[in-house]
Amino acid sequence: MGKAKRERVLKENEAKAVTRLIRVSPQKLNLLAQLIRGKKVDRALADLTFSRKRVAKDVKKTLQSAVANAENNHDLDVDSLVVSEAYVGKNLVLKRIRARARGRTGRIDKPFAQMTVVVRQVEESA
Repeated sequence: MGKAKRERVLKENEAKAVTRLIRVSPQKLNLLAQLIRGKKVDRALADLTFSRKRVAKDVKKTLQSAVANAENNHDLDVDSLVVSEAYVGKNLVLKRIRARARGRTGRIDKPFAQMTVVVRQVEESA
């Protein structure tokens, strides 16, 4: 007696990767999500490789993980993959204080974000 297998949420031609606790605000991470959304995987990886943003390295690892999931777990063709979805969510926020004048404090929020990348195999139109 084991636990019943969960139904697959994605379609048969899709694969997903999620990265949690990325130390950047969701607003900044969303700029990179917009950059790769809808592009072919090789083009998106090239854009992330030469991006000047610090978090581009983490986004690239997430995309590479989604490609590896597609190849190894779902037997999809890597050359025909497209980033169908790339979205960002909020995660925990560390709250810190900073001393201010007259005995007051200023609150500093250190936000974390999470990113989900879904890749889809598309048929090549000749």
